Amino acid sequence: MRQVIPAPCPDCGKDIEYIYDTENIPYFSDILLICGVCDCGFRIVDTMILNDHEPSRWEMTVETPEDLDARVVRSMQGEIDIPEFGINIRPGPSCFGFVSNIEGILERAEDAVKRAAISCEGDEICRAAELQEEIEKARKSEIPFTVVITDPSGNSGIVSSKAKKTKLDIEPEADGYSVKPLA
Repeated sequence: MRQVIPAPCPDCGKDIEYIYDTENIPYFSDILLICGVCDCGFRIVDTMILNDHEPSRWEMTVETPEDLDARVVRSMQGEIDIPEFGINIRPGPSCFGFVSNIEGILERAEDAVKRAAISCEGDEICRAAELQEEIEKARKSEIPFTVVITDPSGNSGIVSSKAKKTKLDIEPEADGYSVKPLA
C-alpha cells in the first residue's frame, strides 16, 4: 500500500512529501520503503522490515551471472562481508536499510573503493586499483566470491535457493553486541 504524506523537512521546515510504500519480498518478509527529498539537501531513504526474525547470518557463493540477480535485503543493523576481497560494509550511525541485488552490492563496494582511493598513497593506490579490477571481474562472473550478511535483528537476507541461513548467538557487550554463528 502506497501513501504520500506531506510533512515539514526536519532541516529547513519546508513542506515535502514523504512516500511510504509496502512491498512483499517473496520467501522473506513484508517491508516498508520510506522516501523523502527536499530542495535544501535533506534526504531520507530507508527500508524497514515489518516482521520480527531471529538473529541470522546469510551466506551465498556467487558463481554465475544469474547469481548476481539474487535479491539482497539489508536492514539498518545488517553487516555485509565479501571475504575474498577483504570488503566489510558495517552499519554506521546514519546507516539506512536497502533492497538491492548482489550486483548492486558490488556497485556499492566499488563506489566505496573509488572514494577511498582518492586519499590513498603508494601501495594503497595499487591495492585499490587491484580491488577495483577484482570487483569488475566478479561483476562479469569471471571469479567466484562469497557474500555474507550478519544481522543481530534478523531482518536482512539473501533471496536465493543457493543462500544458506544460520542462526546467530548474540552476546551483549559494552559497545554493542558480539555476534557469533552457532555451531
